[in-house]
Order: sequence, then C-alpha cells, then structure tokens
Amino acid sequence: MFWIPLVTLLLVSCCSGSLGQYVVSQPPSVSVSLGQNGQITCSGNSIENRYVQWYQQKPGKAPVLIIYQDRRRPSGIPDRFSGTNSGDTATLNITQAQEEDEADYYCQVWNSNISHGVSSRGGSETKTSFNKDHV
Repeated sequence: MFWIPLVTLLLVSCCSGSLGQYVVSQPPSVSVSLGQNGQITCSGNSIENRYVQWYQQKPGKAPVLIIYQDRRRPSGIPDRFSGTNSGDTATLNITQAQEEDEADYYCQVWNSNISHGVSSRGGSETKTSFNKDHV
C-alpha cells in the first residue's frame, strides 16, 4: 500500500502594501493513501477576502501553478486538483491521489482588493512524499 503523508510547516508571510503582515498556517500532517482523496488547508484570518493560489513543486523543477483565484485551474492541470476558500480556510483538494502527485505544495495569498496584487508567499511548504507499506 502506498501512503502520501502531507507534512506541513507554518507559513509566515510578510510583504509591503495593504496586506501588511499576514500570517497563514497549515496543519502539521495529513496522510492520504494512493487513489484516495486528500486535502491541504491554508488558514488565515478572513482568508476568504483574499485570493489564494497553490503551487506544486517537484524536486529539481520550478514551481507550477495548479490553482489560482481560489478555485481556477490553469490549462493542462488535471481536474483531480481543486480549490475552495471560505471563512478562515482555503483548501487544496486532491481527488484520487496519484503517485505523480508527490511534490511540495505551496499556498500563496494575494489581497484581492489590490488591482496589481501583492504576493505574500512565504518560504515554508506543504510537502507530500510516498512510502510503501510492506505487508
């Protein structure tokens, strides 16, 4: 059996402009078995008033935008990835997790009231990795 532990760290974001200092956090860990559904959350005060983007980064590769404006998927991103944003929590949903979903996942927050946007992406990450459970 394969498992995808989703290990998360605190994401602290600081930037200039109206966003000021905005802090988001992610849970310490989530486990998802291959083929099952998983969620990675990004929580912040009234995060629903901001746009949330999610990036996937595989080792040695540049980050790839997989969700923007809370729930939109760029062309070419599988529909097993989806996003929601309500209240104090934004969520990245992975339906029927695949082995190729092993990656680092980053939450990025933008102030939706600023026309040009202010990034508050921090340096911490949500990381997924697979472990084979020997029976």
